[in-house]
Amino acid sequence: MDKLNRKLAALAAAALLGLAGCASTGGTSYFDDAMVTARVKKAIYNEPSLKVSDIGVTTEDSVVSLSGMVKTRAERTKANDVARKVEGVKRVRNELKVGQ
Repeated sequence: MDKLNRKLAALAAAALLGLAGCASTGGTSYFDDAMVTARVKKAIYNEPSLKVSDIGVTTEDSVVSLSGMVKTRAERTKANDVARKVEGVKRVRNELKVGQ
């Protein structure tokens, strides 16, 4: 019985080491991107000069994409600046359109 327990322990240790070797060290996960998106949306919502509701935010590999419409170039620039300052954002891809 003691021999069986040692074999099972050795097998479990080998499996854990094998799984640890498969862990990803690069890139971000879906959940990290979702958190960044939520933080950027909150930051834009809380910015008094950006009281617009037509800004879409998506995140992939910590790169935030802003889409939608704003009224002025100043709003477009401000949205970019606000998003860039959020923790976890590597880069901002500003695809906001200026218009009515």
